[in-house]
Order: sequence, then structure tokens, then C-alpha cells
Amino acid sequence: MASADVWLPFPPAEVGDLPESLRYVHWDGEGEFPADPAHCVFYAVPYLKGQAVAVRPLAHMANVRVVQTLTAGVDHMEPALPQLPRGALLCNARGVHETSTAELALTLALAALRDIPGFVRAQDAGEWRQGFRPALADRTALIVGYGSIGGAIEERLVPFEPGAVLRVARTARTAPRGPVHALADLPRLLPEADVVFLVTPLTEATRGLVDASFLARMKDGALLVNVARGAVVDTDALLAELEAGRLRAALDVTDPEPLPPGHPLWRAPGVLITPHVGGPSSAFAPRARRLLRAQVRRFAAGEPLENVVAVAGRDRGGDG
Repeated sequence: MASADVWLPFPPAEVGDLPESLRYVHWDGEGEFPADPAHCVFYAVPYLKGQAVAVRPLAHMANVRVVQTLTAGVDHMEPALPQLPRGALLCNARGVHETSTAELALTLALAALRDIPGFVRAQDAGEWRQGFRPALADRTALIVGYGSIGGAIEERLVPFEPGAVLRVARTARTAPRGPVHALADLPRLLPEADVVFLVTPLTEATRGLVDASFLARMKDGALLVNVARGAVVDTDALLAELEAGRLRAALDVTDPEPLPPGHPLWRAPGVLITPHVGGPSSAFAPRARRLLRAQVRRFAAGEPLENVVAVAGRDRGGDG
């Protein structure tokens, strides 16, 4: 192989202090490939350019050893795993999005509870609308998908004096702030929660997790905050609860996404929608560059990489 290339979505000089043993090229998903993909050994996936762009070079990357996403979820990359050489690593961006996504999750919860959208509409109409709104204080919060982002949400939630924080992950364990319950405990925990935060990755086990049965177990007036993936929620089931006025929702992600004009979610009562902006903020770039710098250094030194979520088990055309 003529060179061992690292494809970066930032100009290499912006990432900074990279090992000299590798060659660096910049590709942000726009235009033609910057070099022969067959020479790429470390591919950092362009951010927010869509699945088609993200996987486009992979069919030509016969020597790639690492595919590093800049997203916490990797569901958009997993279908491409069979294209990768056996043993190639797929890594996510754990450590990059906790700050920004947790910040938005709290923003959505507070804005929905205190009716900030209603105040904005009143301001547009020049109306002074006073009245009591629910606070986050003294409420019970349930975090579904208690990983690094879920933990970051709790750290920011605690200063708002919630009555209790319940934690749920795939399997039960103990976290620094208390017990983490298994997914099987959700039917018992949901009726206790005033605010339910969804932070779980999209997998076959979580697709449609928030269905009619899940929603029916939530208490009247509860708020659902989704900063995970849209397909974790059954949109029709959620719409039924919103239109009945029994539940409220604050959604950074939807199914379908982007949400098309005229979709009933746009005008459903009690819903606040942001256009999947949990990750992209000013907090993203410095943390993404720090992750890339550390991962490339580990790769060049032959050290184990962090954030490995999958290993390609099938070589090109093979039977693995």
C-alpha cells in the first residue's frame, strides 16, 4: 500500500498534534474523494451529512482498520459493517455529545414544563399571560438509557431539586448516584415519573420501545423528552396521547425525520419540537477534535482504541 491514510472531517491542522507516521487527508462529505479510499486505514465519518454520505467510501476501503463516527449512535453505520474487512473496528463518539445533548434535554424539559413556547406565542401576539406552570423541582424524573449521556443529564438535573431520579438501562447495575434498573422494570417505574427522558440508542430491542403500552403506563400530565432516536417512539401512539391531552412531549428527534411539512406532530397539542440539534452546538467541535486526536494517537501507537461498539466479522465476499 502506497500510504496509510487517515480521513478526517476537519482540516488536519485543526485537529492538531497528530502522529507523523500517518498521512492525513480532509474529507467532510462534500465533493470527490480526497485520495484513493483503498489507502485509508482510519476513517473518521463526516458529521451530519446523512447515511448515504457516511457509508459511500466504505465499499472502496479495502484496508480500513477503524471507522470512527462523531455521533453517539451508530445505527446509520451498522448496515455497512459487512462491507468492512474482518476485524475492522467501529467506534462511536462517547465523550463528545454528553455536554451538548444533556444541556438540550434539560432545556426541553424546562421549556415544556414552564410553557416557554406559550410565552413566545403570547409575546408575538403582544399578550401578557400570567399563571402557574409546573416546575421541575420536586418532580420525579425517569432516565431511560442510562449511559454516559443519561448520567450527564442527571448531573445537570440534580441542581433543579427533583423529588427523585430513576435510572433504567439494558441491565441493572449500581451507578455513582444510585441504582440503575433493568428495562424489564419499566412497567413498574413509569407510573411514578413526571418527566421521562429517552436517551437509549436505537437497536432492535429499543425500536418502538415507547409504544401504546409504554405511554399508557405514564401518569396523566407527564412529559416525554426524547433526545435519543425518533424510531424509539411509536409516533402514532404518541400522537393519540397528545391529541387526547393526557401527555406532553418535547422532541429533538422524530419518526419520520426530518419531519415533513403538514405532519400532525407539528400541530399536536402539548408538543415542543427541535430539529435534531442535541449534538450540534459550539460544544461539539473541541470535543470531537480531542476524541479524534486521542484515537489516532492510540491507533498509530498500536494501543487499544476506546469506544469500540462493533467489530467487523466478515471479510469482503467471505463467509464469516
